[in-house]
Amino acid sequence: MSRKAAETNKKTFLTPEGRKKIEEELEHLRNVRRPQVVERIREAKEEGEVLENAEYDDAKNEQAFVEGRIAELEAILANFVLIKKEKGSDTVGLGSQVTVLEDGREQVTYQIVGSAEVDPKTGRISNESPLGQALLGHRAGEEVTFRTPGGTVQVKIIKVL
Repeated sequence: MSRKAAETNKKTFLTPEGRKKIEEELEHLRNVRRPQVVERIREAKEEGEVLENAEYDDAKNEQAFVEGRIAELEAILANFVLIKKEKGSDTVGLGSQVTVLEDGREQVTYQIVGSAEVDPKTGRISNESPLGQALLGHRAGEEVTFRTPGGTVQVKIIKVL
């Protein structure tokens, strides 16, 4: 199997909220952005020669981006695994909210999500990230160590929800 085929069949882990967000983005791209880009291309063609038309080139580039993103989102939705957090589980898994403490810093809470939903600003980290990988399978009270580009880091798990 080629690398491209393997990437196409790769399972993506999504929370119910993440799935909804991707479905909404896909709908917006199909029903709003795609028609807008088609209209930009039509208008640029009406301006005359397309070979030296910057607006036409820009619209075609935007069309390629939109179509690529649509294909990417369709592939995610075709191959996703829904994350269902086990109620009452005290072990870190996909979907868990984990509060950790690193020496000399404040407690931080993260949610472990699949790579398609990563948003560090809101505390959503990937199960594939160094910290996410280190936390998986552990419980409150345990310490985990992981490597970062800046060196080795150790955190204590305070709470798992």
